[in-house]
Amino acid sequence: MTRVADARRAAEAAGRRGERLAAWWLRLKGWRILDTRVRTPAGEVDLVAKRGNLVAFVEVKMRKSAADLDIAIDERRLARVAAAAEVLMPRYATNGEDIRVDVILLAPATRPRHIENAWIG
Repeated sequence: MTRVADARRAAEAAGRRGERLAAWWLRLKGWRILDTRVRTPAGEVDLVAKRGNLVAFVEVKMRKSAADLDIAIDERRLARVAAAAEVLMPRYATNGEDIRVDVILLAPATRPRHIENAWIG
């Protein structure tokens, strides 16, 4: 394996760990996880979660340090998640539920940061 391939594989594994941790965090807050890693032609949604009459399409970002969290998400990434959420709405919001795009930011030795309604487009 090359160093690039090894680094990519390690980043992918860290991302999956982050998604599992974010799902656990949401469950503790009363959410039900409907799906994980949902791909669409418009983009990917890391988690689809539901609580009450609300469906959240969640982008999860895991970084090596808390300082890196401030730049982990940008408008372009959120726009892709929002576009994917729009494609997925008929599948997950079948009873007129409210929907939103959330972000969960994770770093070692820090509490997960849940940004609700991160995309207003």
